[in-house]
Amino acid sequence: MSITLRRIQKYKKAKSILEELHDNPQHVLIIHYSCESFYDIKEGRTPRITSIAIRYLRSAQTKSFSIHKVAEIQNLTLAEIEAHYNTLEKQMLTEYFDFLKEHKDYKWVHWNMRDINYGFEALENRFIVLGGQPFQLNDDNKIDMARVLIDKYGNQYIGHPRLTQLIEKNDISAKNLLSGDAEAKAFDNKEYVKLHQSTLRKVDVMDSILKRTAEGDLKTNATMRQIYGLTPQGIYELIKDHWLWSLIISIIMLFLGWLLS
Repeated sequence: MSITLRRIQKYKKAKSILEELHDNPQHVLIIHYSCESFYDIKEGRTPRITSIAIRYLRSAQTKSFSIHKVAEIQNLTLAEIEAHYNTLEKQMLTEYFDFLKEHKDYKWVHWNMRDINYGFEALENRFIVLGGQPFQLNDDNKIDMARVLIDKYGNQYIGHPRLTQLIEKNDISAKNLLSGDAEAKAFDNKEYVKLHQSTLRKVDVMDSILKRTAEGDLKTNATMRQIYGLTPQGIYELIKDHWLWSLIISIIMLFLGWLLS
């Protein structure tokens, strides 16, 4: 199979996934979580989880789980969290996995939650370490938006870090959003509320990116050639996606018909 043919097939599949999510928002959730930096852990354990945010695509309502909320319910102060971290984290993850099981048939949209360092597997492993029994979500229900965007627009569609660059290019509010380095620093400083606010903002940002992409309004650095290629099928997809190109082609065809008549 040629590279150009694979490109258009990836594009069509990604476009179909995004349109399906956008057209059926009642069964779509967007998830992101914050954690201890996995780069700074010397003993090789999975990083501690601080907060998880889950947003309903249809209603934009957000369900959140965090250690500082659990601590508040247990009448503990923020300063006391570190001494009770395992207990608080286990309770938070228990609530999260109960929610996950209740919504196992939903599509879960995420950003790079793919492995034991950062992902669904990391959440599962952390819960096991704490003595819990995690519910495993079917992989078919996990949608990695970071990869879907690459499949739709090509590898060069935006610079790195991609999420930050997309936010800036599309003028999306980044209020309370922390970079990866800033999140690691916030964890070290025990700024759990700040981490939670950043997690909430990221699911809001992902919601905006998903909707703009599905509606064809997302701004990227990708060229038409990088997106569609130069194959007849690629040109056909370009014409379908952009009404202006459809109009131009229609005018050309009418003009040619007039010349030949």
